[in-house]
Amino acid sequence: MKSIMIIYNQAHSTLVQQALDKCDVRGFTKWVDVQGRGSDKGEPHYGTHAWPSINMAVMAIVEPEILTILLSELKEINSSAEKQGLRAFVWEAESAI
Repeated sequence: MKSIMIIYNQAHSTLVQQALDKCDVRGFTKWVDVQGRGSDKGEPHYGTHAWPSINMAVMAIVEPEILTILLSELKEINSSAEKQGLRAFVWEAESAI
């Protein structure tokens, strides 16, 4: 199984939820009001007057075949509005209860 963490501008919230639903990812944890700054082109997301946008994050454990489809969906979301920002990180989930 694989662990995926998706960090995204709150503006993508509905689209990310739709991608999770489309891939039938039922179990996940979501964090709201996540602050950060893009590593390349992205603007800061601090929730302040100067940088008012804010991020959200989702973590899920998925089967490898689901991961491929989910990453494709997320890449499409990010391509539609790169400056808003969306990143996904994947690593091995050795065990789960």
